[in-house]
Amino acid sequence: MVSPSHGVASVLSEVKGQDFLSVSDFTADQIAALLHLATQLKSGDRRIDLGNRVLGLIFTKASTRTRVSFQVAMARLGGQTVDLNPQVTQLGRGEPLEDTARVLSRFCDVLAIRTFAQQELIDYAKWASIPVINALTDLEHPCQALADFLTLKESFGDLNGLTLTYIGDGNNVAHSLMICGALLGVNIRIACPRGFEPIPEVVSHARSIAIKGSSIHLMNDPKEAMKDANAVYTDVWASMGQEKEKTRREKAFQGFCLNPELVAEASSNCIVMHCLPAHRGEEITSEVFEGKASRIFDQAENRLHVQQALLAGVLGGL
Repeated sequence: MVSPSHGVASVLSEVKGQDFLSVSDFTADQIAALLHLATQLKSGDRRIDLGNRVLGLIFTKASTRTRVSFQVAMARLGGQTVDLNPQVTQLGRGEPLEDTARVLSRFCDVLAIRTFAQQELIDYAKWASIPVINALTDLEHPCQALADFLTLKESFGDLNGLTLTYIGDGNNVAHSLMICGALLGVNIRIACPRGFEPIPEVVSHARSIAIKGSSIHLMNDPKEAMKDANAVYTDVWASMGQEKEKTRREKAFQGFCLNPELVAEASSNCIVMHCLPAHRGEEITSEVFEGKASRIFDQAENRLHVQQALLAGVLGGL
């Protein structure tokens, strides 16, 4: 019988040098192996030294958790991080992306990019000769999803057959939850007001890769979506770049606030999740945010551990 550690190393050896632009860039086995390694790293049962490798961060969107968790993850792996803020580099003066990607490939070992358009990320991956990681785009937030499913695993053990209900805007977080849930056998319900559903192509893709009988359901009734859910998840109603839509969205999302009455419709052992930052009194009440079912700060911490595992995998540090 293959030992778990040997099995994880064997599976993750396949992701060495690979880009992580979408959750679906990795197989179900590779995602499961990443979560297993993240658990080992979190508990201290595993230590990895990448030998002074360098991570480059290119963030054109504001960030707290993603930026800090990547920097700390790289430090814990014995590496360094270079912050390549576009405002203080030639990126901000119009240097072509293809030139930047090739130059940075000579200096860094991996890039984590947080930007608006998914195509920009794809272009970096095309021109770079080092792994490129999606640290958030308007289309997906795959590293957040890894942390979310690690949190689910810590709470319930076996992921297969669990139901996660997401209440709110069908945004990048919703997209990555659907894709990751489909790969790991978790049923995903997305409850949005009409007109705010996830992108249809992403829904179709998630359904096409669903395994172990997992399902993806879109709903417009948050109360119905909550019934017997094992986990309920929400996010801000207006993401970065949508600030001008705030008033319109507040009106459209009436009835979609995660409050005690809504949570009461879920399973008795339901956990509450939020990717932060949170607007108490809008998408979630303070009572639910601070309640005993909340795993919100476990999620935030788990960004560190899954990104440590991801960096170790793509840099071949196992």
